[in-house]
Amino acid sequence: MECTCVRQTELPHTTKLFADLVYHPDRVRSFYPHISQDPDSYAAAAKQIDLSPDRRAALVSALREQNGPSDSLDLLAQPGTVAVVTGQQVGLFSGPAYTIYKALTAARLAKELTGRGIPAVPVFWLATEDHDFAEVNHVWVFDGDHQPVQLEINGSSGAGQPVGEVRLTSVPIDSLREALREFPFGPEVADRVAMAYLPGRTLGQAFSELLRDLLRGFGILQIDPMAPAVRALAAPTIRAALEHAQELKKLVLARNRELNAAGYHAQVHVEEETSFFFLLENGRRLALRRRNGNYLSPDGRFSSEELIERADHISPNALLRPVVQDSILPTVAYIGGPAELAYLAQSAVLYRTLLGRMPVPVHRSGFTIVDQRGRKLMNRYQLCLNDFFHGEDALRERIAAALVPQGLRGVVEETRGALSQAVERLETELAAFDPTLDAAVRKSYGKIEYQLSKIERKVGREMMARDERASHDASYLSGLIYPRKHLQERLYSMIPFLAKHGFALINELADNINLDCPDHQLLVA
Repeated sequence: MECTCVRQTELPHTTKLFADLVYHPDRVRSFYPHISQDPDSYAAAAKQIDLSPDRRAALVSALREQNGPSDSLDLLAQPGTVAVVTGQQVGLFSGPAYTIYKALTAARLAKELTGRGIPAVPVFWLATEDHDFAEVNHVWVFDGDHQPVQLEINGSSGAGQPVGEVRLTSVPIDSLREALREFPFGPEVADRVAMAYLPGRTLGQAFSELLRDLLRGFGILQIDPMAPAVRALAAPTIRAALEHAQELKKLVLARNRELNAAGYHAQVHVEEETSFFFLLENGRRLALRRRNGNYLSPDGRFSSEELIERADHISPNALLRPVVQDSILPTVAYIGGPAELAYLAQSAVLYRTLLGRMPVPVHRSGFTIVDQRGRKLMNRYQLCLNDFFHGEDALRERIAAALVPQGLRGVVEETRGALSQAVERLETELAAFDPTLDAAVRKSYGKIEYQLSKIERKVGREMMARDERASHDASYLSGLIYPRKHLQERLYSMIPFLAKHGFALINELADNINLDCPDHQLLVA
C-alpha cells in the first residue's frame, strides 16, 4: 500500500484547538494535563490510576459477561494493567469508517504501551445510552461507480429511547447487497453484516457483533454502559457529581471563558440551567434541567437527594460521560476525534474534582482510501487531496484545466508573458511621463488578465464536454474521496471498502497506523 500524509490543517473545518493540540501541544498545556507527544505522559497517567482490587474484580466480571473469556480480559485482571479506551455511538452497519480507525488506533497504542512495560488492553465503549436515533438510523455506502447510497433502518424508536435498546424490525440488507453487487467481496461482506444485524436484536447488540467480527484478533474488549453491572460501577461517580453539581458547573463555565480568552472554542455549550445529567426512566433518557435548586424533566421535578438515591438510573451528558467512563476503567489514554478531544478540554475540570486524574488525549488515525484507478486518475489530472474540498463542480473545473492541450496552454502562457512584459515597459515609460497613470494601467491589465483566465476556463469546459470519460472520472473521484462534501471517513461506512478490497484491508490499515504522526493519510489500496 502507498501512503501519503496530509496535515490536519489542510482538511476542512479543522479547529484551532485541535490543530494546536496535535501540532503545538505546548500552547494547550493549561487545558490538558497530559499530551501524547510527551512519552513520559503515559507513565505519569498510569501512575495516577488507583483501581482497588474489588473494583478491578467487579469490572472484569462485568466485562466477562459482555465479552466472554479472552487474553485481554486475563491481562486486565492483573494489578497495574491499564486501558486504552475509545468509543462510538452504536449505529447501522458499524457507522462511519472512522469507528474502525478509532478501534485500530486503540489496539496499536495498547500494544506499544505493553511493549514499553506499561501493560495495557484496548477497550471500546459502546455508546448505547445516546438517544438521538436520527443520527444512527442510517448509514452511507457507495456503489460500483462510487456514488453515495443511503441505507436506513425501517423502523423507529420511542421518544428519548436509548439507541442501543432500539429493536431491529427489518434491516436493509437487500439494499446493501444491491449497492455492493459489483465489488469482488460484496456477497461475503453482505453475508457477514446480515449475520450481525438480525431482526429482533437491539441496535447495540448488532453493532457489537459486527464490530467484534471485523476486529477479531486485535484483542479489543467491549463495554456497554447500559448493563446493570456497569451502571453499578458508575454510580459512585454519578453521586459525587450530583453532590458537587453547582461547583462543577462554575468550574466548567470558568473553563469555557478560559478557552474563549485563549482564542479557542468551547465544544459543549453550557448555560445556567444546563445539568450534567439525564434520567433513565421507563425506557427513556430524559434531559434534566437545573432550576431553583431542583432538577426538572419533562415528567417531573427532583431534588438532588432524590437523584442521588437513583444514581444507577442517571446517565451523564457529553462532558461528564468521559469522567464516569474513566472512573469505571483504568484509562491511561483516550482515543478520539477532534470534537471528542475538544470535550476533554472542558471535562478536565470535572476530572480534577471527581477523579484527581485524567488520561492522555490521543487523536485517532484518519484515512482516505483510494484504489489504484483513483490514484492513476489523480496523477493524470494533477490532483491532490486538497483539490476535492471545494465540491464536485470545482473539481470539474480543475480537471477541465488539466485537459487543455499542451500547445494551446503554451500559447496562452506565452500571451500572458508577452502581455506582462509589454505592461512593464509601458509602466516604465509612464513613470517618466506621468506617474499618476500607473494605477489606470494596472487596473486595465487586471481586466485583461481576467479575460485571459476566462478564456482558459472556457477552453477547459469545452474539453470536458468533448470528453465524457473525463466527466465520469470527476464524478467517480469526487464520490469516492469527498462525497457530499464530507471527508470520506466521516460519511461512508467501512463496509463498501471491505467489499471492494477484502477483509485483509483491516490489517493493512492497522499496519499503517503511525502514533508518532498526527497527519491524515491518503492510502492507496
